Amino acid sequence: MRTHYCGLLNEQLDGQTVTLTGWVNRRRDHGGVIFVDLRDREGIVQVVFDPDRPEMFALAEQVRNEFVLRVTGRVRPRPAGTENPNLVSGKIEVLGLELAILNRSEPLPFQLDDDAVGEDTRLRYRYIDLRRPEMQQRLRLRAKVSHFLRQHLEQHGFLDMETPVLTRATPEGARDYLVPSRTHPGEFFALPQSPQLFKQLLMVAGFDRYYQITKCFRDEDLRADRQPEFTQVDIETSFMDEEAFMTLIEGMMRDLFREVLGVAFPDPLPRMSWHEAMRRYASDKPDLRIPLELVDVADLMASVEFKVFSGPAADPQGRVAALRVPKGGELSRSQIDDYTKYVAIFGAKGLAYIKVNDRAAGRDGLQSPILKFLPDEAINGILERTGAEDGDLIFFGADKAKIVNDALGNLRVKLGHDLGLVEAGWRPLWVVDFPMFEWDDRDNRWVALHHPFTSPKLEHLGLLETHPGACLSRAYDFVLNGVEVGGGSMRIYQEEVQSKVFKLLGIGEEEAQEKFGFLLDALKYGAPPHGGLAFGLDRLVMLMSGAGSIREVIAFPKTQSAACPLTDAPGAVDERQLRELGIRIRKPAAEG
Repeated sequence: MRTHYCGLLNEQLDGQTVTLTGWVNRRRDHGGVIFVDLRDREGIVQVVFDPDRPEMFALAEQVRNEFVLRVTGRVRPRPAGTENPNLVSGKIEVLGLELAILNRSEPLPFQLDDDAVGEDTRLRYRYIDLRRPEMQQRLRLRAKVSHFLRQHLEQHGFLDMETPVLTRATPEGARDYLVPSRTHPGEFFALPQSPQLFKQLLMVAGFDRYYQITKCFRDEDLRADRQPEFTQVDIETSFMDEEAFMTLIEGMMRDLFREVLGVAFPDPLPRMSWHEAMRRYASDKPDLRIPLELVDVADLMASVEFKVFSGPAADPQGRVAALRVPKGGELSRSQIDDYTKYVAIFGAKGLAYIKVNDRAAGRDGLQSPILKFLPDEAINGILERTGAEDGDLIFFGADKAKIVNDALGNLRVKLGHDLGLVEAGWRPLWVVDFPMFEWDDRDNRWVALHHPFTSPKLEHLGLLETHPGACLSRAYDFVLNGVEVGGGSMRIYQEEVQSKVFKLLGIGEEEAQEKFGFLLDALKYGAPPHGGLAFGLDRLVMLMSGAGSIREVIAFPKTQSAACPLTDAPGAVDERQLRELGIRIRKPAAEG
């Protein structure tokens, strides 16, 4: 039906006859000559119809935007002065010799070049939205990334292996999507949040290098970088420690960015411990393009009379930190008030600050409502430790450590973007040495920081029973420009260690056997040392393409309410299907 793609024609084909298919991007009638910009997935070419062929010319007059055409014509140079340097085909045009209208199109619900179209409309007519050049480029990039990763992993001995989509619910992690079983009344499958347990079983089975580009499902609140169904590049290997595995993975990422984007990553990639990341950036996925850093000042505030500072400074679970903003003294009071409202989202009760007008003048050169509460030695220590200069502003956070980290960590990123402090380029980073557990005040128990199959550091095994809060894991996250693109760990491969971790997490022996008995049994039969990692393919392509949301790199995404405007899913199911599954819909109680 065609001999070439429109967007790949160039001057080397001058004089050749070609057959093209595609959509009418635009039709123009110039003094008896009709120009049609014909578009396919590779780009656009200009087709010219002249009146010397009356029957074909009459057909060309019927053509409108988004009609589907087949054109046979001869490639020729464009007239001098009409070339388009922005197109591969910009130096040539095609003189139409034959024309067939394969299908017509009604006027579109929105124009492809209209950037003001709302996302709901774009998702409702996604098949039209995907015709836009930027969307085609993003999905082509996604395909290129997937192809590269498959090729690279297979060249390194990894086998592409599938794992089940219908599995059982697990007690840890996000909410599962449940699937009722017709053949087992009252029982449910769960869609996998990840292939974690199955890939570990593949290691026990002796397939020592596994990968899979797979769909995962999590019924959780959505954000710009989350979807109820998402794609991850899942990797697992045996007989490699974290050093060897991380070296292998960063080599893959280095090659990917060089091959696809022409970007050079450092060799080796920088590494930072979780504790250092939290101390300096209040985030375990720090954006290193933003030069702002936090400084701890609790020791300077421990003896001040101002309880807002001295209370958290004396609390082992508290934190008092300062964030210096170069030239931040230019911020107005209303801007500071706006930032105060912003940190309140993360639980902060306020946002204290000091403006440094003239550091040499001491206390008199500073401006702040909190100065009267601080002795000179505390003020001097803060200025010295933060390295504040004239014109700077210092923000403070004082509360439970989690609240301070959430508030100042997010404020740091917002300030970086608002004040134009974000440096250009790519800043990849490994974050390592994560705590194994964190304390959940709501449920009054330990929870796994990554997942319950993560191995503790071997030298910390004794801390599982004595000081679990001090136990570090063999986990590692791949962070890129402030986004966690991938996370993984060495796994627990000894049954007795896995049972101890389950017990510590409040998973009793009976529940562990019910939920994870197949894993515990497998670990008894010669499980090798193993570990792995999963990359979020959607997040990775989002960053590489410069898109603002993973919805922009997924062909048919859900909205932030986990709905599909295109198919109107989720939808109601008829009563007969529900009866077969033994399900009855319980309507919400009437209000009032």
